Amino acid sequence: MKSRYFFAAAAVVGVTSAVSGDQTVDRHTMSPAVTYVPDVKPLPSQTDSELRDTVERLIADRSALARRYSDDQAGARRASLTEFTRTWRARLDQIPFESLGQEGRIDYVLLRTRLDYQLKLFEREAARQKEMSALLPFSATISRLHESRRRMENVDPREAAATLTAMAAEIEGARKSIEAGGTILQGRPQDGPGTPEGRPSRIVALRAANEAGDLKRLLDNWFKFHDGYNPLFSWWVREPYTRVDAAMTAYVKTLRARIVGYKEGDDEPIVGDPIGRQGILEDLEAEMIQYAPEELVEIAKKEYAWCEAEMIKASREMGFGDDWRKALEKVKNLHVEPGQQPAVIRELAHEAVEFVETRGLVTIPPLAKDIWRIEMMSPAQQKVSPFFLGGEVILVSYPTDAMEHGDKLMSMRGNNTHFSRATVQHELIPGHHLQGFMNDRYATHRRLFETPFWTEGWALYWEMQLWDLKFPRSPEGRVGMLFWRMHRTARIIFSLSFHLGTMTPQECIDFLVDRVGHERANAEGEVRRSFNGSYSPLYQVAYMIGGLQFRALHRELVASKKMTDREFHDTILRRGEMPVELVRASLAKTPLTRDYKAGWKFYQEPRIQNTESRIQK
Repeated sequence: MKSRYFFAAAAVVGVTSAVSGDQTVDRHTMSPAVTYVPDVKPLPSQTDSELRDTVERLIADRSALARRYSDDQAGARRASLTEFTRTWRARLDQIPFESLGQEGRIDYVLLRTRLDYQLKLFEREAARQKEMSALLPFSATISRLHESRRRMENVDPREAAATLTAMAAEIEGARKSIEAGGTILQGRPQDGPGTPEGRPSRIVALRAANEAGDLKRLLDNWFKFHDGYNPLFSWWVREPYTRVDAAMTAYVKTLRARIVGYKEGDDEPIVGDPIGRQGILEDLEAEMIQYAPEELVEIAKKEYAWCEAEMIKASREMGFGDDWRKALEKVKNLHVEPGQQPAVIRELAHEAVEFVETRGLVTIPPLAKDIWRIEMMSPAQQKVSPFFLGGEVILVSYPTDAMEHGDKLMSMRGNNTHFSRATVQHELIPGHHLQGFMNDRYATHRRLFETPFWTEGWALYWEMQLWDLKFPRSPEGRVGMLFWRMHRTARIIFSLSFHLGTMTPQECIDFLVDRVGHERANAEGEVRRSFNGSYSPLYQVAYMIGGLQFRALHRELVASKKMTDREFHDTILRRGEMPVELVRASLAKTPLTRDYKAGWKFYQEPRIQNTESRIQK
């Protein structure tokens, strides 16, 4: 059965003129399978690191230990992994650092940095667990039941029934206590674990509600393991378990409604969980970024100023003078009809591949060019991810027939053809898909050191490179690419401000609408994705800052003629994922010590001509 990958080709002819004007080249035929097999003899080695096997052993052992404990067993899992990590950190000091080669030293610094940071995260997690412990008085009991099962101990059905009966009463009492307390709290993100009245904040309540949901699933697994297989267990336990299950459902609903502020039928409110300035500094140290959060915000403002100046230039070419928002409005309406977006995505993807290949910028294996696929996002997914997501499979956000009329228009406008040009090459080639393809084949042990500053930074760096190489040929194309570049500067500002406690989620949404020109629903989806999802606190910062790091490294090594573009890009992909400062150490042979710390000041302020930014006002 043919996939939609093949069927989409039939629709391309009708849209190629809107993309590139080229209707003569057939770019949709897969290569013969023989071209996918490399010449084995000259196949380059991944790294010459003496610690490769050591890192692989840590990955395997840690994964096995983590599997022993369910994700729902927060306390027991954390205690075991903390002891494991501390021991690994102590043993690391026994390695003779001076005898290691450059790649081995890089792995040592990576290991030491990752282990130290993981211990700090365990401390942070324990503190947050303590903040919400009063809202989860039943947590220890559920964990004890589950752990007893994992140790394969016999269960006493009568005793278990008594435990569950008492637990149901405890949960119901906690629910009534919250209901008696009254109103929903309307705290700002910087509200701590509780209010002056001693009631938990929305942040802690949301955290507890999510944890309670996990505990409910843990108890369900415990019950189903025994139910039916042990008739006496079912006779004693089924009725009290049913009451506990219902009590926990009601309790989670009450937490969300009375404290978090969730109204059934509405989207969940954007609350987030800010980590504060100290948490940001710890995260930056782990990412080997030698800048304070306030300095990163200032960098973002300078990059925004450059973007705005370029927007005004494009706006003037389009006939709108200095009012770049009118130019942006025109570009937003240059979208295809429903059903045509997959064909546009395919054409844009092939356009990007041809552009980098004809200029010899990076090696693209034939298999990488041929295996990517398209899937469409559901309306529910688009509430969290209003734009593309990608890798080997690019997930496309575009309206469906079930969406409301206003949401359909905003989705088409937010994913217009010129906006899509930048996102397609970001998600596929030379961006995330090429990254993932190479990560699976080179320096695979360095998957332990994954970082968005490498992953997202690489894809954003290519947006910068393609801009410099005049990939966008029209002013409309430049507006499309500039929109995303402005967006990445805004991400730094609003995400760091949120975690510093100086912006609320609503202020973040307004910021994206007012400063970048987002559709409001798309801005809300972006902020929801940033704070209600599973992204790390620095994830949104990593796009632009990681891109600027790669850009600075390109100036240092390629502009100086020490490496060609292809050598530079291929080597980065084959050395594996890590903080960009250590990519620099690998390529530039930076001297490393056992206690090496970040010290690279990579930022170079852009030159702005003819206009001034208004973001400072």
